[in-house]
Amino acid sequence: MDLLETLLVVGGVSLVAALAVFAKTKLFPVGEDEEPREDVAEYIAMMVSVLYAIVLGLCLVSVWDTRSSADDHVQVEASALHQTYLLADALPSARQQPLRDAAQTYARHVVDVEWPEMAEREPLGGSGWTLLEQLRRAGRAADSDRVSEQIAAQEILAQLGYVDDARRGREAAAQERLSPVLWAGLLIGGVLTLAFMFLFGIKRSTTHVVMVMGLSGFIAFTVLLIHQLDSPFGGMFGASPDAFTRYFG
Repeated sequence: MDLLETLLVVGGVSLVAALAVFAKTKLFPVGEDEEPREDVAEYIAMMVSVLYAIVLGLCLVSVWDTRSSADDHVQVEASALHQTYLLADALPSARQQPLRDAAQTYARHVVDVEWPEMAEREPLGGSGWTLLEQLRRAGRAADSDRVSEQIAAQEILAQLGYVDDARRGREAAAQERLSPVLWAGLLIGGVLTLAFMFLFGIKRSTTHVVMVMGLSGFIAFTVLLIHQLDSPFGGMFGASPDAFTRYFG
């Protein structure tokens, strides 16, 4: 169900509810001796606030999990790449520098090319995977009688496997975003919550104004926070490439 379908369903349900209230008042009008049910309005306002708080919490948990997962993938990828760089010391001298150069090239490509693309949610090209394959070829085991070199080559391939998995997770996290349905719930729920504050608020005007200002400011802050966290590799709270620059300058 996309955003348009969701809005149509919500609008349809609201229209049916309005027609039901209209029919009830026409068929069963309130008598002159009956008092108005203000407690019903207060109950509805309370339920809207509670449901909106649930939507806010759900959105915050969703974007924070995505942001945390993106940062974990970056840390694992950079750490495994650094381990690969260090393991080059155990290889024959002729194979050490090519492996180090391939690791440096891959790290620079991630920081200089892929990071700006991820911040803009642009799809990553295949050049990163090409560099990873070159890195794999540079660390591939060659014929050697020394057990230490064979073990080092196997460990390099294992570390590159971690790089591969973390890279896939990083690419997936860069394309994730909060559902449009949840965004609609955030905006519509915020408007309804503030509207009920005006309709069924406190009688004292000064207190009413202060409470509405505080609530509207807090809602705006939370929505902006969710918007920032919804960009795992951009914005104020996005994951940074510090893990790569720390290891590879």
